[in-house]
Amino acid sequence: MTRFSRRQFTAMALGVALGVTGCAGQGASKNASDGQSTGGGAVEMSFWNGFTGPDRATVEALVKQFNQSQKKVQVKMEISPWDVFFQKLLPSISAGKGPDLMGMDAAQLPQYASRGVLRPLDDYYSKNADSKNLIPAAVDAAKWDGKSYGVPMNFTTLELYWNKDMFKAAGLDPNKPPANWDEFASMATKLTKDTNGDGKPEQYGLSIADHATIAMWPILLWGNGGGVVSEDGKTSLLGDPKTIAAADKWATLVRDGHVSPVGLGGADADKLFQSKKAAMEIVGPWMTTGFKDAGIDFGLAPVPAGPAGPVTLGTSVAFAVNAKTSDAKANAAQQFIAFWNQKDSQTSWALGSGFPPNRTDISAQDLAKNPFIAAFGEHADSAKFYLKNVKDFSKINDTVFEPALQKLLNGKGSASDLFGKASKDAQAILGQSK
Repeated sequence: MTRFSRRQFTAMALGVALGVTGCAGQGASKNASDGQSTGGGAVEMSFWNGFTGPDRATVEALVKQFNQSQKKVQVKMEISPWDVFFQKLLPSISAGKGPDLMGMDAAQLPQYASRGVLRPLDDYYSKNADSKNLIPAAVDAAKWDGKSYGVPMNFTTLELYWNKDMFKAAGLDPNKPPANWDEFASMATKLTKDTNGDGKPEQYGLSIADHATIAMWPILLWGNGGGVVSEDGKTSLLGDPKTIAAADKWATLVRDGHVSPVGLGGADADKLFQSKKAAMEIVGPWMTTGFKDAGIDFGLAPVPAGPAGPVTLGTSVAFAVNAKTSDAKANAAQQFIAFWNQKDSQTSWALGSGFPPNRTDISAQDLAKNPFIAAFGEHADSAKFYLKNVKDFSKINDTVFEPALQKLLNGKGSASDLFGKASKDAQAILGQSK
C-alpha cells in the first residue's frame, strides 16, 4: 500500500462503491486510446495511480528511467489522490477514456474483475520467468475467480512500533518488545497511566483504530485462528468461536482496561503514538518518517504472536490492465510491469519509498541505506491479506465488521451476540456475491 492517509483509504473504498453503483451494466464502448503509435514510433501507454505521497518522486523517477531506456514504449502517467482516482476510474473506462494501466489496492481488484473491466494477466506470469521471485502472498492477493488480474506493484506488512522511552519509564526493558499475547496484554496494561483515576488515561499502552483504518483488529482475530472471512472469500468467520474469543479478550482490555481509546480512526491512532501519548501501535512503513520527525526513539518488531502463531497484515498495490485496451498497449503495459519489478528497479523503489521490495531475492545488505525497510519485508511469509477474494469488500468491512466491533467496544452487547449476528449478515452478502 502506498502512503495514503487512513481517511483517504476510507474515501477510496466509498469512491469504489459509488463508482460501481453508477456504472455497472453500462454498455461497452471502444477505448478512445486504441494503441496507435505516437509520432516518434513508440506506443504511448497511459498509466494512472494514486501515489501522491512522499513515494511519488520515486514512482516518477522509475517511469522516467523506463521511458529513457528504450524507444518502443512511452508511459504517460497521471497521478491523483486515491479517492479521486477511484471516483473517475469506472466512468472513464465506460466512456472509452480510461487508462491502459492502473495501480490499485489489490483488495479492490475483485470488485472490478467481477464486472469485466480488467484484463486477465495470467500470460504475464507465463511469459516472465522472473515473476517467480515476486512475493507469493502479493501475487495470490491479485487473483479473482482462479485468474490473475494484477501483478504486485508494491508490498508491505505491518509491524509493531514501540516507544523505548515509555518502556524504560514503566520499568520495562526498552529493547525487549512483547513477543506473544500474554506479554502484549501485560505490557499494554502496565504502560497505561491513569494518575487521577478518572478512567481517561494520560498515557495509553496501545493505540489501535476500529474504523477508517488499514486492518489492525483483523490481525488479532487471525492470531487466535479466527478472522472475518475465510481465505477463499466464501465463508464468514465472524461467528467462529476463535474469532469471538479473540474479539472478547482484546475488546475487554480496551473497553474495561482502557489500554487504548475507543473510537479511534486510523489517522487518530497514528497521532496518538506520534504525540507520545501511546506506547505501542501496529502500523506500516509510511509512519517511520513521521515518528522519527516527532523525536520518538522507537523500535520495530513482529506483531506479538497469538495462540495460532505469528501473523500480520500484508497489503499491496497491484498493476491492472484495462479490459478495453488494445493488444499493443496491453503488451506495452506488460513491458513496463516487467521493468518495474526487475531487481534493480525494486531496489531503487525500496530505498526511495521506504517500502520493502516486491521480490524475495533482494537482501538486507542491498537495502542497508534504510534500516527500517528490512523489518517490513522480513515477515512476508506470515502475512495475510484482509478480505482477499471478496468482491464486496466495502459492504463486509464498512457495514458489517466495523459496526459490530464498535458496538462491542462501546458495551452495546456481547461478542457472541454481536459477532454472531454480523456473521449471518456477512454470509448473506457473500452469498449474493457468488
